[in-house]
Amino acid sequence: MKALLRWTVIGLAGLVMLVALFYAGEDWRGWHAWSQFKHQWEAKSEKFDFASIVPPRVPDDQNFALTPLVSTSYGNMLTRDGKEIPVEKRDPNFVNRLKMPISHADDDLSKGLGSREQNRMSNLKFLQDYYRALAAKTNEFPVAARPQSPAQDVLLALGKYDATIEELRQASQLPDSRFPLEYDKDDPAAILLPHLAALKGCASVLRVRSLAELQNGQSDKALDDVKLALQLTDKIHTEPFLISHLVRIAMTGITLQPIWEGLAEHQWSDAQLAQLDGELAKLDFLADYKLTMHGEMVFQARIINYLQHHPEEFASMSGNGNVVKTPLPQRILWHLIPSGWFYQNRLRCARPMEELYLPLSDTSCGIISPAATRHADAAVAAETKHHNRYNIAEGLLVTALGNAARRFAYGQESADLARVAIALERYRFALGTYPESLDVLAPRFIEKLPHDIVNGQPLQYRRTVEGKFLLYSVGWNETDDGGQAAVAKNGVVDYAKGDWVWNN
Repeated sequence: MKALLRWTVIGLAGLVMLVALFYAGEDWRGWHAWSQFKHQWEAKSEKFDFASIVPPRVPDDQNFALTPLVSTSYGNMLTRDGKEIPVEKRDPNFVNRLKMPISHADDDLSKGLGSREQNRMSNLKFLQDYYRALAAKTNEFPVAARPQSPAQDVLLALGKYDATIEELRQASQLPDSRFPLEYDKDDPAAILLPHLAALKGCASVLRVRSLAELQNGQSDKALDDVKLALQLTDKIHTEPFLISHLVRIAMTGITLQPIWEGLAEHQWSDAQLAQLDGELAKLDFLADYKLTMHGEMVFQARIINYLQHHPEEFASMSGNGNVVKTPLPQRILWHLIPSGWFYQNRLRCARPMEELYLPLSDTSCGIISPAATRHADAAVAAETKHHNRYNIAEGLLVTALGNAARRFAYGQESADLARVAIALERYRFALGTYPESLDVLAPRFIEKLPHDIVNGQPLQYRRTVEGKFLLYSVGWNETDDGGQAAVAKNGVVDYAKGDWVWNN
């Protein structure tokens, strides 16, 4: 009996030693691999600490985000110093003054709004009829006793926002903007960004106003609203979050519609076109891509660090936003994960970011390569095809980032096409017709002629028999499709196919 007990103790001691050796080996292996990678890139001036991506503070009296109007976009969820307000302490009667819907509840007005990608002008008669029909049910939007022109009726309906937009215009003149976000939150995935929806909503209402102002013969007011919308995209350009810049790209796309319609109808003066070009020239989505991908890399490392201390949260990282309560036995198992595995997961996320995704934006040449993007996605897909203890986070956080690269490329190309179209219109003002080639535009009508962002070659351009022109990039498929955009059956443009077109 004593011998059995002794051998049992020896066996348990050996098992404990094996377990200890296993943890020590895995922990050292993971820490060493991560440390080597980190030191290698820090020698190239790379930074991996979260503080490196947090935008610097700005004086309160110069901060657009802290103005009384703008602060209402987040004031019921975040304090002015960026602390989250508990749900039970939020005011149910709080008013977000930056929320300016153009329709009632969930009514869809997309049929009345044009699409430059599909060469479709906006239908203000549709919007006029909508507001007049809605007046029979609610007084949410004012209407005239008798129908006016579609543009006048739309401007009257949206007139309820005139004072708010003028206050927003004054606030936008402040030189700096830094929203009070909770950057020091333990779980970075839980950082609240309530201001993004509000800013995008502002761009939407400014689009409709400027379209109506153009049709009402008020191009000066339309210019002011377009410039304000473009300036709003700049108010979040220092934020290191991918979603913030995707919203900026969407806001820019929204704002290009009135610019395009004004060009198509020759409603902008030469002086106004010069101002529009000046605002668009400030956009640099290739540089923003660098900031965003660096932010994503550091953001991913911060998430993995959080999971190291709260490993049971892995169950909630499904990507669908659902919070999953992990059963106690599984929670215990999660807490038995060696710390080295978390270091390995950091490495598996950071390595493709540094080696594959960050280099996609070549700011020196002004190119985002679709081929290199596809290679990056394929490499990550191959690495995460078979899940293991080292690539769990990579499979959740890194896959398909190439889609983001394409959206940045499209955002910059859209702004560049708009600038070239503006230069063409200025040429027409001066010489009475469009040029035979783009080469004659610079430097008189545009400081420097942009090239195609996907291949570095000149943009495609030709005059048409109707006295107009066709301007386009060969697009993400890198194939000249003759200026044809790819439109899916549901009427939505597929930006991964076809050309990226600016019709006239």
